[in-house]
Amino acid sequence: MTAEPDDSFHVFDTTLRDGAQREGINLTVADKLTIARHLDDFGVGFIEGGWPGANPRDTEFFTRAAMELDLKHATLVAFGATRRPGARAAEDPQVKALLDADAPVITLVAKSHDRHVELALRTTLEENLAMVRDTVSYLVAQGRRVFVDCEHFFDGYQANAAYATEVVRAAHEAGASVVVLCDTNGGMLPAQVQAVTGLVLADTGARLGIHAQDDTGCAVANTLAAVDAGATHVQCTANGYGERVGNSNLFPVVAALELKHGRRVLPEGALGEMTRISHAIAEVVNLPPSTHQPYVGVSAFAHKAGLHASAIKVDPDLYQHIDPELVGNTMRMLVSDMAGRASIELKGRELGIDLGEDRELVGRVVSRVKERELKGYTYEAADASFALLLRAEINGRPQRFFRTESWRVITEDRPDGTHANEATVKMWAKGERIVATAEGNGPVNALDRALLSALERIYPQLAAFALVDYKVRILEGTSGTDSTTRVLITTTDGEAEWSTVGVADNVIAASWQALDDAYAYGLLRAGLDPVE
Repeated sequence: MTAEPDDSFHVFDTTLRDGAQREGINLTVADKLTIARHLDDFGVGFIEGGWPGANPRDTEFFTRAAMELDLKHATLVAFGATRRPGARAAEDPQVKALLDADAPVITLVAKSHDRHVELALRTTLEENLAMVRDTVSYLVAQGRRVFVDCEHFFDGYQANAAYATEVVRAAHEAGASVVVLCDTNGGMLPAQVQAVTGLVLADTGARLGIHAQDDTGCAVANTLAAVDAGATHVQCTANGYGERVGNSNLFPVVAALELKHGRRVLPEGALGEMTRISHAIAEVVNLPPSTHQPYVGVSAFAHKAGLHASAIKVDPDLYQHIDPELVGNTMRMLVSDMAGRASIELKGRELGIDLGEDRELVGRVVSRVKERELKGYTYEAADASFALLLRAEINGRPQRFFRTESWRVITEDRPDGTHANEATVKMWAKGERIVATAEGNGPVNALDRALLSALERIYPQLAAFALVDYKVRILEGTSGTDSTTRVLITTTDGEAEWSTVGVADNVIAASWQALDDAYAYGLLRAGLDPVE
């Protein structure tokens, strides 16, 4: 690896522009500023902030960025188009807006597919080349560094290779620092991208970049193929956000370059922050992080099958292509009806519970897990419930802080169309019988509030607990309202989160089981000893 990333290779992020075109993403200016800070912390070289002059939000972003962003690694980039047909770049209002954004780098999108020039721009092939030359040379003369995105390049190359190549040459000779070959429709495959990139590099001598959409599921592979062919500038988006199915995903591209190609493209130590940065950006755009995303997904290094667990117990590298800590992730063991002894031992170790190579104990746990999974329980996403199961087997009794005598929930449908939910719980804690009633905005919320009301005097630690996620699934086997129901609940104490599971023939009973486990595990986390 080289000592430090430098200008010889560019990691260019376009989350704030191209990534924001994903369905379901609607970024405020504050969101964009926050994401820019995360990307800068990660160490990307360039952050494309948007198209100033095209919409008020992007114009405001560049105004606020100049005052509020203190970028340590990245350079801010403004995006726009070449001048209009028949105009002069120096007089084009859109070009002026790019200069007014005061970004040191400008990316221009240019047509490189002959049919797009004639049908979309409604101009001649020669005028399109003049538009590229004029706009690039003018912006360079104004002291800006210019990158040119050749839109629909690969499709254009297939239709008219000579013309597509001429657009690259025109941009390069006019002073563009990088000419980016764009697979705008996302239809290319790696072998095509590698071959064309190599030919264009040899024909033009231009410094080339790659911008790949993911419509064939090959955007990351296409990006790496272009690098293999000589491209030294990669355009990506965080978590692969983008129009239609998305763009080349920044995180697997960077990880592959650093860990597989041995090419330093980030500041020292930045790769270890990758999982955190990925999840932080997902929070800002208000989309759940993809659990199965390469490198950074919570399932990226999760192991379920007993065969895998047996091998991992000997050497984790036997079933992992890298050490997950290199990208800030962790290995996880999943417990299911596929679990073997090794899975249980490793999961216990992960949860801080030493099973002490007790084969009889491990065998009981394996049997217990398989028995309960047949009834509909799942422990893959309910580590806290599994930890309670383990402790119950080790100690010979459930790990409880309270005992339930009974509970009930009343839902009242009122004439005005509103509903009232009231729960009453009767329980024992530290030798005291407690009866508590509470109302909630739903039956489960009412139960949760009643449980908290009953116990918070005895266990003040419960005041910090909050339910943050609630999932219900109807299980196979029967149908309709007679079906078995599984509930997964995620709870937090403000410092960590844990998940619990309940299964019953109705959703309220299943919810109660999951709540019961959630409170018990939380009190164990708080360092208390079970008393019931």
